[in-house]
Amino acid sequence: MERQYDLVIIGAGPAGMAASVYGSRAGLKTLLLDNGAPGGKLIKTHLISNYPGVKELSGVDLATQMFEQSTSFGAEYAYGDVEKVDADKKVYLSDGTVVEGKAVIVATGTKERLLNIPGEQDNIGRGVSFCAVCDGAFFRGKDVVVIGGGNSALEESLYLTQFANSVTIVIRRDVFRAEKRIQDQIQNNEKIKVIVKHIPKEILSENGKVSGIVLENVDTKEKQTVACQGIFPYIGQDPITSCLEGLGVLDERGYVKVNEHMETSIKGLYAAGDVIQKELRQVVTATNDGAIAAQHAFHEITGI
Repeated sequence: MERQYDLVIIGAGPAGMAASVYGSRAGLKTLLLDNGAPGGKLIKTHLISNYPGVKELSGVDLATQMFEQSTSFGAEYAYGDVEKVDADKKVYLSDGTVVEGKAVIVATGTKERLLNIPGEQDNIGRGVSFCAVCDGAFFRGKDVVVIGGGNSALEESLYLTQFANSVTIVIRRDVFRAEKRIQDQIQNNEKIKVIVKHIPKEILSENGKVSGIVLENVDTKEKQTVACQGIFPYIGQDPITSCLEGLGVLDERGYVKVNEHMETSIKGLYAAGDVIQKELRQVVTATNDGAIAAQHAFHEITGI
């Protein structure tokens, strides 16, 4: 791996891949880094039906197409586990490599939020999963529980019905936060049951595998146990920004503060996608952020 680039992009999700397209197409020597498979959360998403120009496509297929385009103009893709970025735009990797960029775009996205209840950590990979697309097939003919009432929770619940015997959705409130279209699909699916106004309190296991979950009514505090073999929490995400700590560019929740050019208070350091302060976190907004960041970086680097 060469150590000096015009543009270093950390994260190969939609934001990072869009930035790679715009940066490399403009002639910048571009490096796209990721510590996993390209695609970010796209590869964990069953179907995409709200990306302009794409009527309906699996997340994996859309990620594949984006990745092929992201390197088609000469950008280099490399595996890299980034530990730190400094104010001089030096990127420090866990293997000791230091990569320098005239501009750096951080597009590291978010990670799933944990329930933080007894039995969760012990059962991750033993019935507790954060990716229905990745692990759904392991629960064929079994009963599963999904925690959460947003779009992701409901979309993944629908996906799980093709494998599971039953899917129980648990929400804290008595209404969903998801789009009405998805709510209608949930209500019309005979495999899905909804438990409202309950929160998870403990995950139970037998013989090293999930056997059930204890729920508590938010009003009465009464508890009930739901027997299940799989639990899928979808209760939100937290930004992956530890590599930027100490630079003064994060808000109190750990999201990156940027201006209209996606640039932080440090000149030449940008952020894009789910990792920044924003209202709507979607594929289309992530690609928007990446394009803006790379285009501004191009103008700053070249003076054009």
